[in-house]
Amino acid sequence: MARPESKLYADLKKITKDFQWTRLENWASLGTPDLLGFHPKKFFFTLELKVTKRNKVALSPHQVAWHLSRGLGSFVLVHCIHLKEYRLYPGSRIEELFRLGLNLEPLVLGSLDACACSLREFVPVPEV
Repeated sequence: MARPESKLYADLKKITKDFQWTRLENWASLGTPDLLGFHPKKFFFTLELKVTKRNKVALSPHQVAWHLSRGLGSFVLVHCIHLKEYRLYPGSRIEELFRLGLNLEPLVLGSLDACACSLREFVPVPEV
């Protein structure tokens, strides 16, 4: 995890003590997200961490493919340094995030606390 993303992870951990986090530094399987989270409501999800100083979010084609193949339960958290805000996106919209950058409307826009609150409220719906 790059240094700015490591700081984002540290800040996230401080405000989400009710979650269990596992860092997934994995160079063998390209595109694997940064974190595996265990939700207080007893389910797992993944979280990709990104930090940007511009309107583009640096995502690799492998990251896009990984999130698109996983469906519900994957997220991308972006710290927009130049805008002094955080944005949370569902992983299912990562291809649009790759193309549109911050022009894509996020699931949550605001503070890191607001993004964490949204993750707490998330409950996956089983696919049929």
